[in-house]
Amino acid sequence: MKRVAIIGNGISGITAARHIRKLSDYDITVVSSESEHFYSRTALMYIYMGHMAYENTKPYEDSFWKKNRIRLKKAHVETIDFQAKDLIFFGGEKLNYDILILAVGSKSNKFGWPGQDLLGVQGLYNLQDLEELEKNTPGTNSAVIIGGGLIGIELAEMLITRGIKITFLVRESEFWRNVLPEEEAKLVSRHVREHHVDLRLETELKEILPDEHGRAKAVITNKGDEIPCQIVGLTAGVSPNIDFLKDTELEVQRGIMVNEFLETNVPDVYAIGDCAQRHVPVPGRRPIEPIWYTGRMMGETVAKTICGNKSEYLPGVWFNSAKFFDIEYQTYGWVMAELREGEQKFYWEAQDGKKCIKMVFHEADRHILGVNVFGIRQRHEIWDKWIKEKKSIEYVLEHLPQANFDPEFFKQYEKEIIQKYNQENNANLKIKTKKGILAGLFA
Repeated sequence: MKRVAIIGNGISGITAARHIRKLSDYDITVVSSESEHFYSRTALMYIYMGHMAYENTKPYEDSFWKKNRIRLKKAHVETIDFQAKDLIFFGGEKLNYDILILAVGSKSNKFGWPGQDLLGVQGLYNLQDLEELEKNTPGTNSAVIIGGGLIGIELAEMLITRGIKITFLVRESEFWRNVLPEEEAKLVSRHVREHHVDLRLETELKEILPDEHGRAKAVITNKGDEIPCQIVGLTAGVSPNIDFLKDTELEVQRGIMVNEFLETNVPDVYAIGDCAQRHVPVPGRRPIEPIWYTGRMMGETVAKTICGNKSEYLPGVWFNSAKFFDIEYQTYGWVMAELREGEQKFYWEAQDGKKCIKMVFHEADRHILGVNVFGIRQRHEIWDKWIKEKKSIEYVLEHLPQANFDPEFFKQYEKEIIQKYNQENNANLKIKTKKGILAGLFA
């Protein structure tokens, strides 16, 4: 019987374990130093905010693992002997394997800022970060968050529920401007400020100052401002958690290098999830994609390969979703921060400044390339189909109600959207009839 060892009990590692069990009778051990059981990492903020308990974030009952013969081991892997196929734990204990899956995830970025290792300075990625935040919160009345992204927004929302004043340092001209086009980035910046956050754009961290107890007491910005605080949130992105692998024969760059089958350069060793970096990325995708659903897809794919059905990792059309306080965000396909050569855009924004849609399409044949949506829920399967089938911007607009996911009592904006397009392009597009829309939904 083959012995499969999986390092990491996040979504990618656990998905791999579950699917290997479905497909085989292999011996499976999942190793993690973070937690006893798999939990939903995206629920960390809701634990802190009191909406959920840790027990509620575990997708499976504790008995699930024994019932499915998946051994869980809470331990820290210090190094790996790839020749002997041994995991060597802190303290010297060893675990021998036949097949190894590295699903070691990410860690919060640090860029060598003076004071970055002081008490009260932390990221928000794992259960230990949440526990540290609970320790750091008492006595805190102000916090500074570094880096304008999704994790930073989550941390701000969490701390605000405890009455903590937030200052946000963002080096770009608008919030998340390195990812979002200008219109959407401005919408998010406005919304962040509406939640009483002191958003400081084009501002970077220079230094974190300590108090007499070795805890952060203030930050110094590149503009010379000193901002008092007791917590500094380092949310300037994440990077693969691979430091313990850098002096081994495993090929690494930013992440662990893998081919289209998620195989590394070491026989019988695979890498999946946040830590995996493709030698040749899938067209239209990035080499490293630290996203929940890509980790799940990689876990399922690698399980097929390990169990005898060699399968290429094909994630399909890019998509993602998030929340900026109470504005929901969805993206399908590619909408870059700046238009690329041969691309055109159409942008509509509601009068309240809290809803918008940006469509990017090919200039020559006008087929849709991607969409950003804020404040209006859209159907994943519809946008996925339109992008794959290269539907024209005109077709998409005329059939836009098909993609609407909002309940029937929500205000509909399709007529306003198509009216703006007609005005800007001297067109006469019309929303298709209700009968036609229903036919499209069930086609």
